[in-house]
Amino acid sequence: MQAEAVMERRSDSHSKLHTLLETRTETLSTLNQLASMRPFKVDEDLQSLLQEFCESLVDYTASAHFQLYSYIESGKERRATVMELADSVYPKIARATQFILDFNEKYDCGDHCNNLANLDSDLSQLGEILAERIQDEDQIIELLTRDRK
Repeated sequence: MQAEAVMERRSDSHSKLHTLLETRTETLSTLNQLASMRPFKVDEDLQSLLQEFCESLVDYTASAHFQLYSYIESGKERRATVMELADSVYPKIARATQFILDFNEKYDCGDHCNNLANLDSDLSQLGEILAERIQDEDQIIELLTRDRK
């Protein structure tokens, strides 16, 4: 019976990770599309893509919290190595999340966003923050998907 519970928890965690990775991939794809529009000038295409990117970015951020961290915090994950790693990287993830929310607040403006003076530098900084966040998430994902030996 205990083996079945472990298998069910693992299946649940793998499903959650799949959702997280899908939203991450969508976000990075949209980021690349947006970066390819440099130099930025206010126009409908840029505003539309920027809006799409902000939505994707928030979806990814929420997915990470709800699919990964809440799963760990809920007690469904019992391996000490996963818990310890999650505890050690979570403060960095939280700081990255705050930057993402600030970026979204600044640029999630649909067709009325006209102040793009800092978009290039903000996107560069966001790219660095996302890269670090992804490395931290991937460490946790690796431990979650590693079979117990």
